[in-house]
Amino acid sequence: MLLNFLILLLTISGNTSLGIEYLEPEQTLIDIVDAPWSPRISISPDFKWCLFRTPAKNSSILELSQPELKLAGVHFRPATLAPTRVRVYTEMTLMNMETMEIHEISGLPDQLRSLSRAWSPDGSMVVVTNETPTGVELWLIDVTTLSATQLTEPILNLTARAYPKWLPSSEGIITCIQAGNLEFPVENSVPAGPIVQEVTGEIAPVRTYQNLLKNPYDEDLFNYYLTCQLVQISLDGSVSEIGSPGIIWDFDPAPGEELILVHSLQEPFSYSVNASRFPTTVEIWNLQGETVYTVANHPILDNIPIAIGSTYPGPRSVHWRTDAQATLCWVEAMDGGDISQPAEYRDKVLLLQSPFNTEAIELAVLENRYGGITWGNDSLALISEWWWPTRNTKTWRFSPGNLDTPAELIFDYSWEDAYNDPGTPMTIQNEIGRSVLFSSDNNTIWMSGDGASPEGNIPFLNKLNLNTLESETVFTSEAPYYERPVAFTDESGENLLFLRESPQEYPNFLIRNLIDGTETTVTDFSNPTPQLTGMSKELITYTREDGLELSATLYTPPGYSVEDGPLPVVVWAYPEEFVSSTAAAQITSSPYEYDYIGWWSPLIWLTKGYAVLDDPSMPIVGENPNDTYIEQLVMDGEAAVNKVVEMGVGDPDRFVIGGHSYGAFMAVNLLAHSDIFAAGLARSGAYNRTLTPFGFQSEDRSLWQASEVYWNMSPFMFADKINEPLLIIHGAEDSNSGTFPIQSERLFGAIKGLGGTARLVMLPLEGHSYSARESILHCLWETSTWLDLHVGASE
Repeated sequence: MLLNFLILLLTISGNTSLGIEYLEPEQTLIDIVDAPWSPRISISPDFKWCLFRTPAKNSSILELSQPELKLAGVHFRPATLAPTRVRVYTEMTLMNMETMEIHEISGLPDQLRSLSRAWSPDGSMVVVTNETPTGVELWLIDVTTLSATQLTEPILNLTARAYPKWLPSSEGIITCIQAGNLEFPVENSVPAGPIVQEVTGEIAPVRTYQNLLKNPYDEDLFNYYLTCQLVQISLDGSVSEIGSPGIIWDFDPAPGEELILVHSLQEPFSYSVNASRFPTTVEIWNLQGETVYTVANHPILDNIPIAIGSTYPGPRSVHWRTDAQATLCWVEAMDGGDISQPAEYRDKVLLLQSPFNTEAIELAVLENRYGGITWGNDSLALISEWWWPTRNTKTWRFSPGNLDTPAELIFDYSWEDAYNDPGTPMTIQNEIGRSVLFSSDNNTIWMSGDGASPEGNIPFLNKLNLNTLESETVFTSEAPYYERPVAFTDESGENLLFLRESPQEYPNFLIRNLIDGTETTVTDFSNPTPQLTGMSKELITYTREDGLELSATLYTPPGYSVEDGPLPVVVWAYPEEFVSSTAAAQITSSPYEYDYIGWWSPLIWLTKGYAVLDDPSMPIVGENPNDTYIEQLVMDGEAAVNKVVEMGVGDPDRFVIGGHSYGAFMAVNLLAHSDIFAAGLARSGAYNRTLTPFGFQSEDRSLWQASEVYWNMSPFMFADKINEPLLIIHGAEDSNSGTFPIQSERLFGAIKGLGGTARLVMLPLEGHSYSARESILHCLWETSTWLDLHVGASE
């Protein structure tokens, strides 16, 4: 401990800057970081098998230091053409869902690094990708033989994250491979001329993006690495090319026919938006690569209004109808895409069947923005719409095969109002591997939801009669457990897969027969972090100065009693905007949930004797909530601290406020505008809103429309008021929109120049979150030492 303090004091005394080696915290924290992760599960479409995939633990800084390209918002490894900073799976097993026996899969690579998996529609096979040092291979798992075989050499191109997909027949896979005969671009060290951008009066606001293309060489690299060849791979590994090479952004085989929906990017590229807004062609190809139908040709999308709910003209949300053969569905704005323009109707939904030689049918006309369709069959589908200014969402029942029958409104509520959220429709995979509504008679559907209530979340599964809109509860979570419906495991809907957990019991999957109530255990995962067994957890409620009811979860270390005296408290939060004060006061957590404890969790500080107030309500309420952001934020913070002090748990002079991203922004604002907290922890935040002038978070006014709001919400502008010690940590390669690393560098510079107390830690190679084990352990060392120095060692 003394050594930690000496190192810390050495680097902060006298405004010293120092490069140091990675440091490690106490062994207890190291053990939590190194704890194994439980497998993820995936059930086959025929409900006979369950695939277990174990995620890789934290990568090393050596792995993170391998060459990576970031072009137009696309991150990938040039040596393998695989996406970076994604979850990788290193182990796989199969469970027989009838016997519950777990089987090893023979033939898998010794050093598996799987990026994706996809079940065949008939449930007999799984196709997985495997990243090797030289590229990405395709492997096939046969569940009947419990064996894996290699389908291809490392030739896949996954730079656009368009992962392999099955043909509906289960007889082949569509994927992208490396395009041949491409000449690697050579950079000219002598510029051929200046980089010029021009605007001639058109309004073209864009939010703040990072890793954009900057010059013609970036364009050449983007073209070279993202150009790929779409192919069909047969089960024997043979490869058939589909069309010519291009920048395939996405693809989706059609249900029931040998057609593919293809999104491909076109030139000219842009230096002001990321690749998802580059010119795009949306087409239907046959398996020979011939264009059967062109859905859209979109230009660069750099002039979409920033108001939330605005979009672009022309076809969007293009997809196959999941319950019919080769039937396209898409949406078009009827207001030009601009929500500020008055309009009777905002969107229309269109339908067009193969062979696409007739006019598209108008499926629906919506007063608000399209929110999605859940397909069932010709007699039943659900369509939703939403409107941001009122936070309203509506869901309609309609018959795709009989459009003369008027649609019926079944849900109409505010998505802020968690207490009245009816839940989400349950779906099931059909014979071609697509998700469709689960309904046996077209008049009944099943809805699962969190069940928010004044007592906390109580998850449920309801059977909803679409004719009467009356619900029957068929499953509900019961204390002392927290139980969540996941999926049906048969076509009858009699057996339900659900998760059961409690504060002491790690989440595990079970199957309950909804007829007789019998249960079958599917998994037996154990608690990977027993270090905090016995911690106390309490859902607390309290009232803000203006009368608004708030809530939080208070944790105390194992064995602690109020008689032991007040503790230093770490408060970890994230603010949220509301238009309704009633909704802002609602409780949306549960005292019966298991708490996942990793390096990112504030609960890790319980091991050092700190109390933790996790996720206290930090609502900002109003028609334009940010107009009074600071005033409301300070009231939120005061109410939370006062409650914990009143309970006798917290020492009023030793509260620390912390957060990540927008939570870090919140934390620094609280230090700048109040003296509630003794110190602050800010990770990967943004602190100067003039650097995000065309909106941030839920703020959809520009700097020039709400200049006072932008100024007042920027803690950088009030750095002279930050008189509490602040630890600032940021990934040096943060590519999240708005949270440039310069945000933390400039804030630290301001505090330093004004004589404040702060420490800036820039983690090499890290992004918005942190992934290398060395970075994570150092982050914890910094935080642990900073906490002990400024609010008292936990011992």
